[in-house]
Amino acid sequence: MARSPDKQKMIAENRKARFEYSIEDVMEAGIVLQGTEVKSLRTGKSTIGESYAEVRGGEAWLVNANIPEYSHGNRQNHDPKRPRKLLLKRRQIDKLSGAIQRQGMTLVPLSMYFDAGGRAKIELALAKGKQLHDKRQTAKDRDWKRQQARLLREKG
Repeated sequence: MARSPDKQKMIAENRKARFEYSIEDVMEAGIVLQGTEVKSLRTGKSTIGESYAEVRGGEAWLVNANIPEYSHGNRQNHDPKRPRKLLLKRRQIDKLSGAIQRQGMTLVPLSMYFDAGGRAKIELALAKGKQLHDKRQTAKDRDWKRQQARLLREKG
């Protein structure tokens, strides 16, 4: 599902994901949150760098995402690294679990944001881990494109 960049507020981004993994398929999912988690997300201090998603018991879960405790919360504040349920359709969950089991892929969160309606969403990618030589090639291609752009600007 394509999203328009002007109607969303970015919360967190996993910048290393595109370097560490080759991305096959991208999808959007909702997140089940508690009350203080939403307020904490609005401060923009959450991280999804070390997080991943998994399918357990026919449901998708976001594991190891850090949403810090809300500073003005009381004793009912949330646990910062608790697993959070992801809202996906049954067909999407079946597709993801099949790809994970058969093809050895993994679910990597790319970004977390608020959509136009104010709901917290996460962009998940079905990805396969890159080998060291693939990472070197990615860095080499990126440097070459940067050098090409520099040369084109100079020749103008």
